Amino acid sequence: MSDPKGPPRTMPQQQNLQIAIDEAEGQGVYANLALIAHSNSEFILDFARAMPGLPKAKVHARVILTPVNAKALHRALGENLGKFEAQYGTIQLLGDIDPGKSIGFKS
Repeated sequence: MSDPKGPPRTMPQQQNLQIAIDEAEGQGVYANLALIAHSNSEFILDFARAMPGLPKAKVHARVILTPVNAKALHRALGENLGKFEAQYGTIQLLGDIDPGKSIGFKS
């Protein structure tokens, strides 16, 4: 067992990874609502589509991540949002513009 007060570990360098995607997955899934749950070992992200005037939203995709991968996703998404806003301007959330019209992704 390693000493927790010992020198920090270095992570092995990532190799080039080829990513393959089938045509069906390449089409993507539209979501305007995300539900997030977690336990001590995983984060569950449910992506759903809510339609105006309908009382139900259907989940179209579920992604299950380890806490480490959830944090890496959080970091990567934040970096990409920063790049997007630097190029296109600040993204206004509906809840910031009109608090009564907030729908979708909430923390």
